[in-house]
Amino acid sequence: MELSPSTASGYVRLAFDRMLAVAERLGDDKLNERPLGPHTNAVAGLIVHCCGVSEFWLGHVGAGRPATRDRDAEFGTTATTAELREMVAATCRQVEADIAAVEARTESAHAEGRSFLPIDAGSDASLVLHVIEELFQHLGHCELAADALQ
Repeated sequence: MELSPSTASGYVRLAFDRMLAVAERLGDDKLNERPLGPHTNAVAGLIVHCCGVSEFWLGHVGAGRPATRDRDAEFGTTATTAELREMVAATCRQVEADIAAVEARTESAHAEGRSFLPIDAGSDASLVLHVIEELFQHLGHCELAADALQ
């Protein structure tokens, strides 16, 4: 069974839409608050991190773009809900293009990055599923953070 690009990008968008719903539920006053102190993540930081996850795995490992990611900084980024909506919209547009680029490639852009994937590490479907898995995992973290703040 193949994972269609429209299905894959639809699940990416669904995860991000649900993260944004959490952000909007919290509002700008609590969005950047770390629920249990400095060693936990704010919802805004988690969403920014998820944009970085998508860019790294689909853009760099999948499509072959150079990586410029500062993973640690993603978690410390602050943003408003409006800024997050813009960032997520741009990320979702890029995800659609990256999934199409990955599907069009005849060989893996960065095979070494794929070795970290837990199942069928060489396949494009595994790469895309890894991103979806990470986004939904962090959606859960957003929900927990929001519950702790409320």
